[in-house]
Parts: sequence; C-alpha cells; structure tokens
Amino acid sequence: MKFEPALESGVLIKRYKRFLADIRLDDGTQRTIHCANTGSMTGCAEPGNRVYYSTSSNAKRKYPNSWELSVTQQQHTICVNTIRANQLVIEAIENGVIKELQGYSNLQAEIKYGSENSRIDILLQDAHKPDCYIEVKSATLLSQNEQEKNEGQGYFPDAVTTRGQKHLRELTEAVENGNRSVLFFAVLHSGIEKVSSAHHIDPTYHSLLNEARRKGVEVICYNADFSANEIKIKTKLPFIT
Repeated sequence: MKFEPALESGVLIKRYKRFLADIRLDDGTQRTIHCANTGSMTGCAEPGNRVYYSTSSNAKRKYPNSWELSVTQQQHTICVNTIRANQLVIEAIENGVIKELQGYSNLQAEIKYGSENSRIDILLQDAHKPDCYIEVKSATLLSQNEQEKNEGQGYFPDAVTTRGQKHLRELTEAVENGNRSVLFFAVLHSGIEKVSSAHHIDPTYHSLLNEARRKGVEVICYNADFSANEIKIKTKLPFIT
C-alpha cells in the first residue's frame, strides 16, 4: 500500500477522546489529527513518539489528517490505523505474498455470514474448493515484560474483546459447516517476532481460540515492512500457543 502523497510527521503530545491526538510539528506549531484506532494502543501512543500522518483530500473533514504510524523511543515502527490491516491483507493476497491463501478465483470483503450476524473481513471462493472465511486482526501489542519484549513476544488482544470472541465462534461454525476458516494476524509492529493469544488480558478469548484451533480454524501471522511512502505485508511469523 503506497501513501500518496508521502506521510508527514510530528511528535505526539497526547491522545485523547479516543479519536483525537495532538502533535507538534517540526516548525513548533501544534495540530490535531484523527485517530482511527479505538483500542487501548498500549505501547503505541506514548508522548514523544514520532507520529506519521496522512492527509485527506475531502474538504468536508473537520480533521483532514489521520494518524497512520508511530515510531517508539526504541525505534519500533507501528501502524496504528486499524483500517489498514484489511487493506494490506487483501493487497498481499492479490499479489501472491500470502502463499497459504492462493488458488481462489474470487475475493470479496465485508460479507455477512454466521448465526451471530457477523461480517467476514475477506471471503475467498473457487468452484473447486470450500469457501475460505478470513478474519483479520491487527496485532500491535508488544509484551511489556522486559524479557518477553526482548524476545519480540506479541499478543492479541490488547483489551477484553467480546466482538473478537464472537468472531471466533463464527469462524468455528464456518468450519463445522464444511468451510475453511482462517484467523489472520497482521502484525503491524516491527518489534514483534511471534504472536500469542493474550490469556492474561482476555482468558475467554484465549479459551475460544484454543477450541477454534482444535476444530480446524487456522491461524496465520505475517509481519509488515514500513516506510513513510509504503506499508506491505512481508514475512510469515510463528503463532505460539
């Protein structure tokens, strides 16, 4: 995914009201930008981080700039715009980067499915194989434990997620109905080298994920390559139970 024009940057002053952040530009002026990430953003929104933002051409937007990337004091780059995860994975599938998800003739996004009235992020179809339901999650939580942090241990979720629990039940149901189901972790933090479910944050999610895997739901993790001009899905990472 290319950013056109290239992202501009400033230094984070604070994030507040969930959707807003104040930054200081290099000329000393301040600017309020939009934050699309409604999560806790643990470790991703520390004052003093370098923030990269895009600019919308929509003149009706109150805040035309959107927070895209953070660079931490440890020089880790993080994509904090959760909207990008699905876009990146779709692009990577279409470009043949994700080998496990090739061989389908049709790709659709945001399709209703399941008994709990969900929308699947990506649906892959082909006349010669079962449908493939893909739920995409943006993984940006690097462990705050110093030893695990040094080992690149990442976790999902970063807060209790009843919505994520529902998605796991829907993926499991899809497998039981004869389809293929994939939980895809788009690892959008350059310091994360492996991913686990955050049993210490959401034990229910952890339990549901273990049950989903036992019933055939696949877990796939890929990291991303970052610059001010582009983000792209790059390399497969291990999922550690």
